Amino acid sequence: MSTNPPFGSAIVTGGSQGLGRALVTALAGRGWQVTTDARGAAPLDTLVGELGTMVTAVPGDIANATHRADLVRTAEVAGALRLVIANAGTLGPTPLPSLADVDLESVASTLAVNTTAQLGLVQLALPALRAHRGVLVLVTSDAAVEGYEGWGVYGASKAALEHLGRVLAAEEPDVRVLVVDPGDMRTAMHQAAFPGEDISDRPLPESSVPGFVALIDGDQPSGRYRAMEVAP
Repeated sequence: MSTNPPFGSAIVTGGSQGLGRALVTALAGRGWQVTTDARGAAPLDTLVGELGTMVTAVPGDIANATHRADLVRTAEVAGALRLVIANAGTLGPTPLPSLADVDLESVASTLAVNTTAQLGLVQLALPALRAHRGVLVLVTSDAAVEGYEGWGVYGASKAALEHLGRVLAAEEPDVRVLVVDPGDMRTAMHQAAFPGEDISDRPLPESSVPGFVALIDGDQPSGRYRAMEVAP
């Protein structure tokens, strides 16, 4: 494993809360110049206030093409873009519907955010990642590979994202493409999936960060990983 990772500029989408916030905090603390986004400006302002000049916030929706371009452009101004973590996403319709009952427009909108928008970001970032032999991290879920009741729409969007990752790994030999499952976490998204239930037994997002860092710093080949299984 590398002991001197090539810090530079990084993008972490969805950085205002949950796993995204934990990753922004960890990467900034390790010397990365992090550009992050979220749909709400106020939580991003709080984050920048806490972490200072190592973090640049670009409020906006990852599903918007102009915003994606702004995000990549801002990151490239900050330095050599070596890392993109595609973390932002949507749970889709809640309460979680069965596939027999789900509205098809909800299926399309979930795929648009969790799959199409992610590829749009990747396309813009690929020239820099190729040039700097960078790392692309696609955040996935066990719902992409397991058949959980109610999780069909979200799971399908993440399964599609995982397949994009496999193909990108084959097509982009100069970029390490890491599809990473952080495991269950105590986040607002997870709570939305289980309204009214106590999810305090789930670990905080910070518990999965060491696995992400180990993968980013290391020399593991492109592939799918579980963060908790690679943590140092």
